[in-house]
Amino acid sequence: MLKITLNDGAVREVAEGTTIQDFVKSVSNSLAKKVLAAKLDGKTVDLMTKLDHDAQVTFLTFDDADGRWALRHTASHVLAQALKRLYKADNVKLAIGPAIDNGFYYDIDMDRQLSESDLADIEKEMKKIVKENLPLVRKEVSREEALKLFSDLGESYKVELINDLPQDALITLYTQGEFTDLCAGPHVASTGKVKALKLMSIAGAYWRGDEHNKMLQRIYGTAFEKQADLDAYLKMLEEAKKRDHRKLGKQLDLFSLHEEGPGFPFFHPNGMVIRNELINYWREVHRRYGYQEIKTPMILNRKLWEQSGHWAHYAENMYFTKIDGEDYAVKPMNCPGGMLVYNSRQHSYRDLPLRLGELGLVHRHEKSGELHGLFRVRNFTQDDAHLFVTPEQVEGEIQHTIDLFDEVYKTFGLTYVAELSTRPEDSMGTDEDWELATNGLRKALEHRGLKYIVNEGDGAFYGPKIDFHLKDSIGRTWQCGTIQYDMQMPEKFDLTYVGEDGEKHRPIMLHRVVYGSIERFIGILIENYAGAFPTWLAPVQVRIIPITDKHADYAYELKKKMFDLGLRVEVDARSEKVGYKIRESQVLKTPYTLVVGDQEVQDHTAAVRKYGEKDSATMGVDAFIAYVQEKIATRAPEY
Repeated sequence: MLKITLNDGAVREVAEGTTIQDFVKSVSNSLAKKVLAAKLDGKTVDLMTKLDHDAQVTFLTFDDADGRWALRHTASHVLAQALKRLYKADNVKLAIGPAIDNGFYYDIDMDRQLSESDLADIEKEMKKIVKENLPLVRKEVSREEALKLFSDLGESYKVELINDLPQDALITLYTQGEFTDLCAGPHVASTGKVKALKLMSIAGAYWRGDEHNKMLQRIYGTAFEKQADLDAYLKMLEEAKKRDHRKLGKQLDLFSLHEEGPGFPFFHPNGMVIRNELINYWREVHRRYGYQEIKTPMILNRKLWEQSGHWAHYAENMYFTKIDGEDYAVKPMNCPGGMLVYNSRQHSYRDLPLRLGELGLVHRHEKSGELHGLFRVRNFTQDDAHLFVTPEQVEGEIQHTIDLFDEVYKTFGLTYVAELSTRPEDSMGTDEDWELATNGLRKALEHRGLKYIVNEGDGAFYGPKIDFHLKDSIGRTWQCGTIQYDMQMPEKFDLTYVGEDGEKHRPIMLHRVVYGSIERFIGILIENYAGAFPTWLAPVQVRIIPITDKHADYAYELKKKMFDLGLRVEVDARSEKVGYKIRESQVLKTPYTLVVGDQEVQDHTAAVRKYGEKDSATMGVDAFIAYVQEKIATRAPEY
């Protein structure tokens, strides 16, 4: 009998050769209905995998990222099978069909150019395949057998993929009914598990992402375990369209993007108000948390980037220039400049932890097809900080940083989940360094009692990290804050401090950002608030509308009074109907719209309408100003 250890530490005995699917049934029939895949000694596998040694097994449901991945990967195979059934005469050739974060896609090459109207027919055929509940059967074959199979089928893209694999590699195939695909898996047990699916769109995609290769057709879709979850997701997407920051950015005159500088955003006066308020708040919080602000140059020479490791590990994302015949690079990160600031004088253990913050403008080369509003740009301001600490201070400093993150994110009404990212393949440093650093981050999370997930292999090249994924008002998540543990940079730049023993020691460095990128964070806030910013962030906080021209003097008197007290206020004295101007103020998402007429002039009051409300309330001017000032001072969430 084999001993199988479950995630909760329980150990169960099972006969050798038992499939994981049968094993989970022996544990719980109700659980077996939910389980989509499993982790066997940390590797995600199909439920039909046979147990042949003592092992650790974790059951994966749709609530687990790897469980969702298996279901959606299977959905991509269902899509490919449906295409083969429907368009045999159009010579359908299959490329690749992976699961992705919110669904799946399949790249195909076929004689017929598909349109959005074809998606309904393809989706209908997919649902037939789901109803057939075809088991997915995994099989390993030799390279020669796989090449013959896909050559006979005319699947030239599959043949190319196989030819790129090692000569002695066993090739994995998955078969469902009459359809067989080249795939490493894993998958769910049968097509019947894909209970709710939807095809979303068609786009073009170069084979292997290379613009020199043929343009293929890419069909995107999504899949869920339950129809109710799919319906909720589609509803969220509809809401997201209304909140698109690019559309609202134009409507509210916040920023623009131009072909003269693709990926380089232009901020307008309204956008600069939001940007500057975010920076002011950042400085206020960081001062309270013991940070000192620095500023480092945007362009530094090649020697520095070679020393930091960026020249070898990050050059494809960097911009370069020559000065006096020497190679220079525009900084893609602020870290090396921070190293030079630290090294500009000798430090004592009494100086640590030393917290150096920088609002640094960085440039990174992103492919044109990946640019997206403020979310993916080529220059942005990172709210960086580099924390220099002793080994004994690491955990306390991480806790201190998370306290800062808590305060900032709560101010914007955002919650978060944490993700621990471990060593990537392209990394610097020893196994011992990485184990020490990763365990340091893990212990800090566990001692705080903070729930987290592990993202294997997604750390930075110089160290593991904790990412903070923010949840917005319609349930989407955004990766923003990061804490990165780094023992490489201090070594490369020979950073030291004098300890209590009078000897020189190597500090440990923590990188961290809160907003991540100010540009991206503004985009997230636009969508989170649907453009209706809380009063402290709103470009225009108060808009005053005189009923007729004779009330304009009073309106401008109120404007001056409020402006002198620091409020951002405008008067709309255009010759338009009052109702039209009120509606326009609502469209511009002004927090407070004041209408003034004869009665208001006489009583020194205003009819106040809060954004999103239909009714107005009469308030004394001084009482209203005090009310708004409190909203601004407390940065109160609204609407």
